[in-house]
Formats: sequence, C-alpha cells, structure tokens
Amino acid sequence: MKNLLRLLCFAVVVSAVACEPITSEGPQGTPSIGDDNTIPQNPTTPLGESVKHLWNKETLPEITLRVTLSEWNRMLTTYDANSNTKAYFKGDVTFDNGTEVYEIKEAGWRLRGATSRRRPEGGGGELHRQNNADWHHFHTQINLRKFHKDDQHTIGGVRKMYLKWHKDDPMYVREMYCYDLFRRYGVWTAVNDIYCRLWIHVEGDKQPAYYGVYEMLETIDDEFLKVRSELFGGHKGNLWKCGETGADLKNYHEDWKFGLDQDTDEEWIYELKTDNYSFTDAKAQLVDFMRKLNTKSGKDLHDWLGEVMDIPLFLRTYAVNVTVGMWDDYWNHSKNFYLYFNKGGTEGYKFFLIPYDYDNTLGTTNVEGVQDDAGRHDPLNWGKSKENPLVAKILQFNDYKKLYVKYLKELIEPANELFDHASSTARIRQWQSKIRDYVRNDTGEDMEIYDKPASWGNHSEYRLLEDNNNFFKVKAESYATWLQQP
Repeated sequence: MKNLLRLLCFAVVVSAVACEPITSEGPQGTPSIGDDNTIPQNPTTPLGESVKHLWNKETLPEITLRVTLSEWNRMLTTYDANSNTKAYFKGDVTFDNGTEVYEIKEAGWRLRGATSRRRPEGGGGELHRQNNADWHHFHTQINLRKFHKDDQHTIGGVRKMYLKWHKDDPMYVREMYCYDLFRRYGVWTAVNDIYCRLWIHVEGDKQPAYYGVYEMLETIDDEFLKVRSELFGGHKGNLWKCGETGADLKNYHEDWKFGLDQDTDEEWIYELKTDNYSFTDAKAQLVDFMRKLNTKSGKDLHDWLGEVMDIPLFLRTYAVNVTVGMWDDYWNHSKNFYLYFNKGGTEGYKFFLIPYDYDNTLGTTNVEGVQDDAGRHDPLNWGKSKENPLVAKILQFNDYKKLYVKYLKELIEPANELFDHASSTARIRQWQSKIRDYVRNDTGEDMEIYDKPASWGNHSEYRLLEDNNNFFKVKAESYATWLQQP
C-alpha cells in the first residue's frame, strides 16, 4: 500500500517540461506507450553460478597473477612498441573469494584502457627490475580460456573479467555506485561488478607486488549476451563496441568507421564483437538502422522507434546516465557504449544500448558537448542533439518525454532510496568501510580514500559525503528547477 501511494504521488508531480505540453499521446493521436508505473528494483538477472562464484558483493576476492620473467618483459617491450596493443600474454591466476580457491594455469591477460592505459612497470625501454620494481596501476582483462578452451579454465562458468584501477577517483566508488544504481532501477543491461584485491608476482621476485583494491567487472561479450538471452530475446545477434569518439549514429557513409574485432591492434569507431552473422550483413543492419533513424519523421519515426527499441528500458538507462552526471557519453561525446541487435536482418529485431565506463561521474565533470557542469545542466538537453541525434529523436515525442521526466523524478525521490542523498551516502560509506584498510599498495599510487573529484575536472568543489556542494543535493535542486519549467 505504501509503494502504491508513492507511485500515485509521482503521477501527481509529473508536469510539463521544455517548451511544449506533455500529453498522453504521440504524434497525430498515436496511442502512448503506457505509464510504466513500476520501479523494478534489483531485478533478477539469470547469471546462474556466476553470481555465486564471482559477483557476490559480500565477498572481497583476492586475485594473484603469476607471470614468468620473460613473459612480463615481453609485455613491457610490446607496450613500448605500441601502447594500444591488444596482445595477450600468459599467466597463472589464483582466485580466492574466502570460501573457494581456483587455480587457473596458462590464462590470458592483456592491457586495457584508452586514455587511462599505462605501462605496469617503470619507464619506456626498461625491463623488469627484480625485487626493486617501479610498479604502476594499470587496467587488465583476464581471459581464462584464451589459450585453453576447456571447462577447467573458468570460474563458475565465467571465462573473462576486467580488472580496473580507480583512476581519477579518490573516492574508490564512482563506477561501483553507477552500475549499482542501474541495476537498482531495473536497467538489467548494466554489467555486474565487485571490489577485489590484486597481486602480481613476476618470476624471481621474493614476493608478489600488491596492487591494491581494484574493481572487477563483467565483460561485455557473447557470454554477457548469453546469460541475458531471455531478457534480450536472443543472444546470437550483433554486438558492437562504440568506445571511440565518432559513434554518432548519424554519419553512416564512411566505411572506415566499421570493423570486425579480429584480435589485432586496429581500432574502429564501430567494432563488431560477435560473429554470428557475416560482417557485411551486420554492418548493413547497423547502417540501415542509422539511415532510418535519420530519415524517418513524425508518426512513422515514433512508431518505428517503438517497434525496434524497448523505449522504457532505454529511457531508464538514460535517466540514470544523466542523473549520475555521465558527460563522456553518447549524447555529448559519441562514445562509451555498446549496441546490440538481438537478431540479424533489417526487420524484426530489437535494438539495445548498453551503458559502459562510468568512472568520470558523480561530480567529476568537464566541458564536453553542450554542457560544462554535470551537476546543474538541463537533463532534457544534455548533449549535442544535432550531431548525436538518437536521444533527441526519441524525446521529441510527448509520450516518450513524459516517461523520461518521470524516471528522472523517480531517481531523486527520497522515498525510492535510489539517488537521494541519504541512501546514496549510506551505500558509499558501507562500500568504503569494506575496502578502506586495503587501499595502500606497492605502487605508491592512490593510497587513501578522500572526498574529491578528479583533479583535472572543471568543478573541483563537488563532494559526495560532505554537505557543502554535495553532488546528490545539487542534482536534486537542479531537477527541481529544470523539470518544473512551464
């Protein structure tokens, strides 16, 4: 009964926005998509054994990567030749979650990251300094089955995990908070993640180097699709990574933007990660989607969007995206997302946008696109709508915009315990209490937790736990202004 009263309250407060009235109909009397009056918090994602073994937030797994001296030096020289290398290296992995220990021999691991990619030891040209190494934090992806395709090279059926250091986040919590909020709000396309502790032991060193507290994330790949197959409506479709600036979903004539992931160092704006269909057919499907998105209009566009997309899921995704202050995104920067078409062909599929890379959020803000303050910018005009048209194409329709506004308000409503100040700070304090004693590490970097955004941001005043310039409070006050305009 209490939840019903809360939802009725939301129905009362949702009001007109921008410069046009929100109605219950689409263009020219098109029926609306419905009110979607539920908040599906903590939805169950069918991940099976992987939840028990890997993504249990009650654990703090300890991971040790053991590498031969020759293989470690090969990694260093490969990085010096091409810092963006996608080459895999061999290593043995121990995974200990406190109740079970897994020993994986000859797993694969590689460097990851774009602007955050780093040399794990020393400066250019140096080889390993035994027992006197100059360690550096770095992102790495572990592929347990890279060199051996058998069930012994998995952890509870999971083959890959992405280990990410807390670059530019002295709070050790920003990306963890964002993915948790996505899942709390029913965005099941968000990856699972937990904290872990990482050691690296190079052959011949007296003891392993402790790299500190990392974030361990589910990788977005064919396994990610498979465990969500029922939700996606199929897992054998086309998955595209859009991690580079330029994935605007507008300019579809430049063939050089599209490529197939063939485990080489080549970079693409739209990179196909699956091979269930020919690359030619997958590219034709994506190009056809872009063409229709940019040429359809009015009722034709409205109805087509409703057919090929789960509009409520997409708008929930973007409501969270904007609320956490993700400026380095599709709408502003045409990057940092995945696309998934659950079937091949140019008809009869469903299209999904999968959120990705959320460390530059919650007050770590910068000038990008049309905004320069992720806490106070208009959530209805968050990005460059002409250059990156997908969101604006959707929000031009009153029924779709009404849902988006409703979701924004639900997120900041204290009764829902989602993005409000009290519940958010409680979650952050709980997570930090779990890792605080373990952040000091052998790199000498990121040695303590403190309440500031990244040093390079343009709003250094934002805080997450302090009351003054608190990002959660600033965002709620901002929405009270933007979302009540006549």
